Amino acid sequence: MEVTEKLHELFRKNNIKLVESGDHAIFSVLKYLQSKNKSKVLIQDQGGWLTYRDYPKKCDMQIIELKTDYGLIDLDDLRMKADANSVLLVNSLNGYFAEQNMKEIQQICADKNCQLINDASGSVGTENAVFGDIIICSFGKDKPINLHYGGCIAFNTGTFSGEFDEKKTDKLSKELDALFFRLQKWEETHHKIKKDLKDFEIIHPESRGINVIVKFKDDEEKNKIIKYCDANKYPYTLCPRYIRVKEKAVSIEVKRIN
Repeated sequence: MEVTEKLHELFRKNNIKLVESGDHAIFSVLKYLQSKNKSKVLIQDQGGWLTYRDYPKKCDMQIIELKTDYGLIDLDDLRMKADANSVLLVNSLNGYFAEQNMKEIQQICADKNCQLINDASGSVGTENAVFGDIIICSFGKDKPINLHYGGCIAFNTGTFSGEFDEKKTDKLSKELDALFFRLQKWEETHHKIKKDLKDFEIIHPESRGINVIVKFKDDEEKNKIIKYCDANKYPYTLCPRYIRVKEKAVSIEVKRIN
């Protein structure tokens, strides 16, 4: 099966554009939508990606942050702020640790004529990856599609810039074939961590995800979580961080486990 056919199956859009990076995909889509008279970009107030707060400015678009529950979009706030001049750019696997309610988000955006851009870099391979007017996905390092290069734009209508190194197509095909095995192994680790740390305050514990984010009240709790990570050789980062949560917490980076 061709690479584009495999991507069609994952995103269920008519067209696939391969590009040099996930960031390029974001920029290209925003430039296109700005040319279609979209002037505002709605983004989550945490759990997004670094360029969500940078690229709209480069496209002369206003940034409006949405209220969230540790990155999961407040649907009432979305209803209030979305309109025909706006675009919602959302990470559908928030911070790589909790799933957005993409079905409801898509319905609200449709009702408000707000263009929905689904960043499916983390949700690829799940049902959350098929929602949206335009879907973008990074194939960068430590992503579910772990090519260490490139990305794609999945769409039905539009014109987007970008190039892809054709010499990497065969490797991309192999990465796509390995996707569901990788997701399954991560899911097993994800559930093990949640079980092991059930006595700590895990953020969005009932949600499906890849990473696990655990809050701490003081240095003693933080050190216990870090000791657990070190003992199990789990990579981690400390929060607050925009791309995870704006809270004192340890983000256990399951997505970096090979």
